[in-house]
Amino acid sequence: MNKLQRLLQSKNLILTVCAAGIGGTFQYGYNISIINAPTLYIQTFMNKTWLERTGAPLGSGMVLLLWSFTVSVFPLGGLAGAVAAGPMAIVLGRKRSLLVNNLFVIVAAVLSGFSQMAKSFEMIMLSRFLTGVNAGVSMNIQPMYLAESAPRKLRGAVALTSASFTALGLVLGQVVGLRELLGGEESWPLLLASNAVPALIQLMVLPWFPESPRYLLIDRGDRESCISALKKLRGSSDLGEELEEMLAEQAAAKGQRAKKPWELFRNPAVRWQLISIIVLSSAMQLCGNDSMYFYAAYVFQEAGIPQDTIPYVVIGTGSCELITSVTCNMIIDYAGRRPLLLGGYILMAGWATVFMVALSQQTQISWMPYLSMACIFAYILSFGIGPAGVTGVLPTEIFDQMSRPAAYMICGSLLWFNLFLVGTAFPFIVKNLAHFCYVPFLVVCICTALYIWFFLPETKGKSFLEISEEFRKRNFRAQNHEAFYKGPEEIMSTTL
Repeated sequence: MNKLQRLLQSKNLILTVCAAGIGGTFQYGYNISIINAPTLYIQTFMNKTWLERTGAPLGSGMVLLLWSFTVSVFPLGGLAGAVAAGPMAIVLGRKRSLLVNNLFVIVAAVLSGFSQMAKSFEMIMLSRFLTGVNAGVSMNIQPMYLAESAPRKLRGAVALTSASFTALGLVLGQVVGLRELLGGEESWPLLLASNAVPALIQLMVLPWFPESPRYLLIDRGDRESCISALKKLRGSSDLGEELEEMLAEQAAAKGQRAKKPWELFRNPAVRWQLISIIVLSSAMQLCGNDSMYFYAAYVFQEAGIPQDTIPYVVIGTGSCELITSVTCNMIIDYAGRRPLLLGGYILMAGWATVFMVALSQQTQISWMPYLSMACIFAYILSFGIGPAGVTGVLPTEIFDQMSRPAAYMICGSLLWFNLFLVGTAFPFIVKNLAHFCYVPFLVVCICTALYIWFFLPETKGKSFLEISEEFRKRNFRAQNHEAFYKGPEEIMSTTL
C-alpha cells in the first residue's frame, strides 16, 4: 500500500511538471528554433509583399534590416513578459498566470498563420513580439511554481525541469522545421502557427492540477486550500513537517507585502542574493552558448558534411542540451547546485580556449574542423550540465516568498536584455576578433566561476528559512562582528 501511495504521489507531481512545462518554457525553446528554417522564405515574402504594395522591390540591405527587426522583437517581447511576470504571479497566482499567458501565443499563432494570406509581414513581427512576451512570462513563473510545489528533497530536480522543457522545445522545433515536415516554402505559416498546439494542451490539462501551496498559504492566507493542494501533490503521506515549515515561513513574512524590484536594490538584507542572481543571470546569456549555434553550420560544412545533411546534424546540438539537462535533473539533488554551476563554467572556459585555437588552424590542419565540431558539442554539453538549469532554480531558493516575484523580474529582464545584446553585438565581435571571437565569453566564464567559488553558498537540501538565515549572516557580517564584541563593561573596582 505504501509503495502504491508513493507511486501516486510521484505520478501527481510528474503530471503537474508536464502540464506546466508543455505550455511554459517549452515554448521558449520551440519559438527560438522554428524561426530559423523559414528564414529565406520569409525574406522572399517580405520582398514580394513590398513589390506588390509599391511596385518597387526592397534592396538587400532593407530586407536584412526588416528581418533583423523581426528576429530582435522576440527578446524585446521577452523583456516585456519578464517585467509583467512579477505582478501577474502576485495578483493572479502562479498557475493562473501560466494559463492566462497562453493567450499571448494563441493570438501570435493566428497572426503568423494568416500573415501570408493577408499579405502582411507586419503580422509576423507582431506575432514574434507576442511569442516573446509568452516566453518571458513562462521563463519566470514556471520555475517559481514548480519549486514552490515540490518537496524539499526534490525541489532542485523539479524546478530544473524548466530547462529540460526548454531543450525539448528546441529539439522539436528543429525537427518540425525540417523541409520534409513544416519547413518547406508552402508550409512555413503553419510552422510559425504550430506553437498554438502546446498552448491549447496546457489550457486543457493544467486546470486539473493545484496552485502552489506556498502561494496559497503565505500570499493568500488560505490554509485549507494549501492543505488540499499538498494532499493532491503528495498523496496521503504525513504533511506535518512540510506544513510546519510553511507556517514558519508565513510567520516570518507576517505583516510584509510583496516587494518591488527597486526595493530589493535598496534592501541590505538581500544584497548578496541580488548580486548572485545578477551575476548568474547575466552570465547565462553572456557565456556564448547561443553563439555556438551561429558557428555550427559553418564548422560542419568545413568538416565535409554535405549541405543537405547539415540541418539534421544541427539537431544533434539541440539534443546535446536536452540530454545534459535531463542528466542534470537527475543528479542536482545529489551533486548540489554549486558544483554543477562551477564545473559547467570551468569546462566552458576550457572548451572556448580549444575552440579558438581550432578555428585559427581550421584551414592549416586537415583534422581541425573535426576538433571544432567536437568543441561545439562539448561546449553545449558543459552549458547544459549546470548553468542552463541551475540558474533558473536559484532565485526561488535564495529569496523569500515576498521577494521572489521581484527577483524573477530582475533575473528575467537581465536574461532577455543580454540575449538581445549578444545577438546584436556578436556579428561585430566576429568581424573584429575573427578566430578569437570567444575571448569575451571566455572572460565571462572565468569571472563567473571565480564568483561561484568564493561567494555562492550551497542550497541543496536546505529549507527556504535555512537558506535565508545563511545569507542573512553574509549580508550583516559586519554587524555580527560588532555584536560579538560589545565593548568594555563598566569598571566596578580597581582592586588587583
